[in-house]
Amino acid sequence: MIRIVNDWLKHEAAGGVILVFAAALAMVFANTSLHEEYNQFLNIPVIVKFGAFEIAKPLLLWVNDGLMAIFFFLIGLEIKRELLEGHLSDFSQVVFPGVAAIAGIIFPAIIYYGLNVDDAIAVKGWAIPSATDIAFALGIFLLIGNKLPTTLKLFLLSVAIFDDIGAIVIIALFYSQELSALSLQVAFVGLVCLFILNRFNSRRQAAYILIGVVVWAAVLKSGVHATLAGFALAWFIPLKLKNQDDQPMLPHLEHTLHPWVAYFVLPLFAFANAGVRLIDVGMEDLFSSITVGIALGLFVGKQVGIFTVCWLVVKMGLAKLPTGTNWLQVYGVSLLCGIGFTMSLFIGTLAFEQQSLDYQQNVKVGVLFGSVLSAIVGSIILYRCNAKKTSSFNQGQK
Repeated sequence: MIRIVNDWLKHEAAGGVILVFAAALAMVFANTSLHEEYNQFLNIPVIVKFGAFEIAKPLLLWVNDGLMAIFFFLIGLEIKRELLEGHLSDFSQVVFPGVAAIAGIIFPAIIYYGLNVDDAIAVKGWAIPSATDIAFALGIFLLIGNKLPTTLKLFLLSVAIFDDIGAIVIIALFYSQELSALSLQVAFVGLVCLFILNRFNSRRQAAYILIGVVVWAAVLKSGVHATLAGFALAWFIPLKLKNQDDQPMLPHLEHTLHPWVAYFVLPLFAFANAGVRLIDVGMEDLFSSITVGIALGLFVGKQVGIFTVCWLVVKMGLAKLPTGTNWLQVYGVSLLCGIGFTMSLFIGTLAFEQQSLDYQQNVKVGVLFGSVLSAIVGSIILYRCNAKKTSSFNQGQK
């Protein structure tokens, strides 16, 4: 039994399946007699204090500000590796997914903005439908598209990587609060120390992590969102330099963190943030401009933006379709990119963290509807593509 579980966890789609289970579990807790216990769990006070320095937050914010920094650290490691020596190191491989990701950020934002432009508070959520949840999207792709070209999977991964870069830039520029000069100075000194460690080829992996924690704490107190510290730390981790255990530092950290992020950090985030109490959702919530803007942004904006711009750049001769793929497959992937879930919920918490819980309720409903629709329709299209591929393969074997 243990061996079966271990084999299943090694499957690339396992993280996405666990994420779905965590979100479903949150829905169960939020909509049954356990909802009070669910809320109490999320509001457990957690305090860390060193002398005069103190961080006191409920468990929910430790998940969103602390554990998600680890997620962004892993994203940074993956992006650095892909840009320096992966399939994004060749500029010709960057154009197609790059323009797709940009369109996938802009089009949903336009739809949301158009529906909320007259509401000064609601319009702050314009970036919520612009994000793609790579764990969900890739999990679905791997479950139903096992016969599809590997280049299609790489296209999905590349779009998601650029999407993550866009999300990080958006968070840094638009969702930072009143800034603390002292905290920013401490964070800057920490980054300088990381730079020095990198330049002098320090092999002490623990030193990078320890300074990274100090930078995270300083950024948390600075008014800039703390998750950006995780992303910044990743860029100072040496790619090929071996650590004290004689293993390449960046790949070692990436390999070590991946199961923790996939099987603990993201599922816990989903459990903490996806608990929509549907019993309390009325027609106002379902058809609020925030809910509709997010749902349409994810389901319509993502697919229209990505597919249309991909078609244009190919027709203009600026890029080529990934080898072995066709337009229907690209359209299916464009739909999967509308699964916003984790990142959309995360940006939603930043956009409306100073507002009443009603705003978060609308965000959750909109993200769930838009993501589920994108997942269902995208799955149907890719399943048919996969079935045709399988049929062609079987005919070729006769």
